Amino acid sequence: MTVLSLNSYAAGKWVAPSGKTAQLKSAIDGRVVAELGSGALDFQAMAEHARGAGGPALRAMTFHQRAGMLKALAQYLNERKDALYELSYDTGATKPDSMIDIDGGIGTLFAYSSKGRRELPDDTIYIDGGVEQFGKTGAFLGQHVATSLQGVAVHINAFNFPVWGMLEKLAPTLLAGMPAIVKPASATAWLTEACFRMMIESGLLPEGAVQLVSGNLGDLIDRLGSQDVVSFTGSAATASMLRGNPNLLGNAVRFVAEQDSLNATILGPDAAPGTPEFDVFVREVHREMTAKAGQKCTAIRRILVPEAHRPAVIDAISERLSKTAVGDPRHEATRMGALASLAQKKDVEEKAAIIAREAKLVHGGKEPAGVNPQGAFVSPMLFFCEDPDGATAIHETEAFGPVSTVMPYRDLDHALKIANRGGGSLVASVFTHDPKVARQVVETSGAHHGRLYFANRDTGKEATGHGSPMPHLVHGGPGRAGGGEELGGIRGVMHYMQRTAIQGSPDIITGVTRTHVPGSTLKAKPEHPFRMKFGELEIGHTLETPEREVTLADIEHFAEFTGDNFYAHMDEDAARANPFFPGRVAHGYLILSFAAGLFVDPAPGPVLANYGLDNLRFMKPVSPGDRLKVQLTAMHKTVRNDQYGEVRWNVVVTNQEGEQVAGYELLTMNAR
Repeated sequence: MTVLSLNSYAAGKWVAPSGKTAQLKSAIDGRVVAELGSGALDFQAMAEHARGAGGPALRAMTFHQRAGMLKALAQYLNERKDALYELSYDTGATKPDSMIDIDGGIGTLFAYSSKGRRELPDDTIYIDGGVEQFGKTGAFLGQHVATSLQGVAVHINAFNFPVWGMLEKLAPTLLAGMPAIVKPASATAWLTEACFRMMIESGLLPEGAVQLVSGNLGDLIDRLGSQDVVSFTGSAATASMLRGNPNLLGNAVRFVAEQDSLNATILGPDAAPGTPEFDVFVREVHREMTAKAGQKCTAIRRILVPEAHRPAVIDAISERLSKTAVGDPRHEATRMGALASLAQKKDVEEKAAIIAREAKLVHGGKEPAGVNPQGAFVSPMLFFCEDPDGATAIHETEAFGPVSTVMPYRDLDHALKIANRGGGSLVASVFTHDPKVARQVVETSGAHHGRLYFANRDTGKEATGHGSPMPHLVHGGPGRAGGGEELGGIRGVMHYMQRTAIQGSPDIITGVTRTHVPGSTLKAKPEHPFRMKFGELEIGHTLETPEREVTLADIEHFAEFTGDNFYAHMDEDAARANPFFPGRVAHGYLILSFAAGLFVDPAPGPVLANYGLDNLRFMKPVSPGDRLKVQLTAMHKTVRNDQYGEVRWNVVVTNQEGEQVAGYELLTMNAR
């Protein structure tokens, strides 16, 4: 088989391996698969190319345009993923393992594309939170906004997920408008390079948006500044070394770390053998021990069970492990493949030996039968620690493979105390049908874990699993887990943007955010705003309606027609006894209906649909005889597709005294 030459991609060109090269071997049979080396790379030129070409090109695009780019990229990769599956086998991964990596990475691109279109504006500036008013008149306001950082993101990835590890970092980075330099772990870099090559061949990314280092990073870290970001996944030792880099410290370079994690799972006190929760628990522990041969930063390392159920748990897990065929991942019967390398196998065996000082091996430990001796195969190992309170190593040592330890607990407080001894984890899972148990877990243990996963008979097939970080939720954790955050939906995008407080007059705030704020200049025009197409409508375009009187007959008719006979509308004495009302008052939804009648233009036109309202408030009761009028103002516009866009309108309803009685934001779809 031909040995692959893994190129780097620097400043728009592919660069062949050079300098001190390394040979990468198959995890299955030890043959040389690829070679890499980055000795010829000019890291200063790479950083400048990212900042000078990639950054400006990405920042010129709106969030929606970047989201569309991510979707197109995901579709492109999805059509070519079979080639990646074939390359993935030599990393030791089975087909299901590869789906977690490859399909999971592509799915993350799709997820961020969707969230970008739905939750971010069709603009280059993100509005973060509401407007703050500092005086009585509202002439001076404050607002938080976020803009793209103007540097480069350096992504240093781990060996266990060569595709997902790259794409889960790139998705929020590119959506934020920031270019990236990707440095995959060498052990499985041939798979990352193949996926990266597809991305470049797609032609979908602007020049300089992404670059690749196949080899070591040279002096790149020393060339970063205050506008740059380092996002690292790997060992705590490497993270500590990077954190202490004088250049990163001196320039306050943002540093995101996701590292070692002694994740725990807890069988709830109510989840006895024979319950659905017990069965789901056993299946999940088995899956987390064997998926990717246990090489997952989220894998279960510590298994906490009620003392009385310990024998049943060990027997059930051991039975499932004994039926797990370990071998060549290309073979259909194989259920668990190899570790990523012989070095990784050695490390796992050494860490398992440390755990064995405090725990008894109750299953596994023998070399798998019928495998290539040059491969990095190990059998799943299940330990039992009788005294988790007196142990130390099992709460500090992570064997990054199919190794886990069962520990008994007396009660839930004891279980949570044990779980928290991990010193911070990416995830802890709890299998319980009791909401009170879940509440206690969150109160007592939430601060120690980045994610808490609760599963039971009700979550069913929709449950994503203990070890599956979802792009919508935060991936990261405190303490030993690195103290960083990735993913988390739009939260992940904000790691690559700068939050800035802006202060000024209403017109200044409106001009910056392209969103009407109270007090900014209104634009009254003779043409009804509902007669204007999306592109013609200006922010601040305002309609002032004539008045309409609310009569007692209106209130009674509305009550009869809708069936809403609440006493405040129908009983004068009862209404007066209520501290909120001066007597009988109009229904809130009658006020909304009259408001719509005042501002809606009835003829067919650019307004295609009214699809909701936000932030509805009723500020002052409306009594019979009050006269209402409406001020309708175009507040914000968002393109949805080639045919229509969303318009957000500010609706203010006042009475004859000029007092506001109701307010809300109306959403319409307008033809483009």
